[in-house]
Amino acid sequence: MDLASTIRSVPNFPIEGILFYDITTLLKNPVALQETIDQLTAEYQNKKIDVVVGMESRGFIFGMPLAYRLGVGFVPIRKPGKLPAKKLSESYSLEYGINTLEIHVDAIEAGQHVLIVDDLLATGGTAKASCNLVEKLGGKVVGLAFVIELSFLNGRKKLADYEVFSLLQYDK
Repeated sequence: MDLASTIRSVPNFPIEGILFYDITTLLKNPVALQETIDQLTAEYQNKKIDVVVGMESRGFIFGMPLAYRLGVGFVPIRKPGKLPAKKLSESYSLEYGINTLEIHVDAIEAGQHVLIVDDLLATGGTAKASCNLVEKLGGKVVGLAFVIELSFLNGRKKLADYEVFSLLQYDK
């Protein structure tokens, strides 16, 4: 299946000059959604993974069914103020400011093999911050999986120490 054909391109969103790749059209297509999860599962089913981590919020959409298919647990990384128990925070720079992610301190056990999942790899800031959180808890990041990669933004450079996989790559 041509997954790219199920993703809507929205010009000038969220700001002028940005071309936004909207996954909601993929999500509503049952065949495309199944194919996405099947392809992600095929990539990781024979690798040692103890837990899947997904970043709020679209990482939850793909991370949960992938964790289920791999037979492992799922850990959310959230925006500030969303997790109720003791947590660890990591701030990172964006083009237009600073953002912060949080994870529960007991979410990852030392030595666990962790797969990090999100819908999109752009500049790599969110993904790198997530790697930092996992590693501060003693986890080993064995890979990062994305549905879409905006390769022209060079996010892989921030993730050069990790295995990165993306289903779709856009050059512009």
